[in-house]
Amino acid sequence: MALDHDYDFWLLDLDGTLVDVEWSYTRGVFDRVGDRLGREFSDRQAEIIWNGLTGSRDRQLEAWGVDPDAFWTAFHEEENPIERAERTYLHEDAAVVGDLEVPVGLVTHCQEFLTEPVLDHLDIHDWFDARLCCTEETGWKPDPTPVERVMNDLGVGHNGHRGVLAGDGACDVGAAWNAGLDAIHVERVGHEQRGRCVLGDHRVTSFDELY
Repeated sequence: MALDHDYDFWLLDLDGTLVDVEWSYTRGVFDRVGDRLGREFSDRQAEIIWNGLTGSRDRQLEAWGVDPDAFWTAFHEEENPIERAERTYLHEDAAVVGDLEVPVGLVTHCQEFLTEPVLDHLDIHDWFDARLCCTEETGWKPDPTPVERVMNDLGVGHNGHRGVLAGDGACDVGAAWNAGLDAIHVERVGHEQRGRCVLGDHRVTSFDELY
């Protein structure tokens, strides 16, 4: 498979796909959120929510008896954009995305106040011709709406162009298929740790496997 030649455009997820954050930062955020909510989060629980390992984060929080609205309010207030950016690293194999010679878009659940400092810090702003940080207004993957909005911004929506979306979560695969795109599942954490396999048109552990 050739990165440039098989598809007319590429869409990508950010966290867990192109970049990841040092564990100590994640652990610290969950400690502070737990203090706000009056409960503790284990390492495994923090890992599940941070990486979306079980699918819907809100449904998982509810299963643990945690109100999602209260959790996300506390979570976003405890996130430090500058610290997070400084402790975020780019996966080495993801560098190939910067060499793509077709339109490239970013569709991420990471909020804009966190995404922009990360892109600046890693100097990868110019990798993307269009970007969208999902909100309640835009919808969340696997809803195809945010994906379709970026496709329209790239000028490749509903006009016969063949595209692909690469991401680390089942929601990314679902969003791709719901929008009529091929899906690449990038498995960064491992099937055993995730507790299940995520299907996709392509299943890889590294972008290096695609060429």
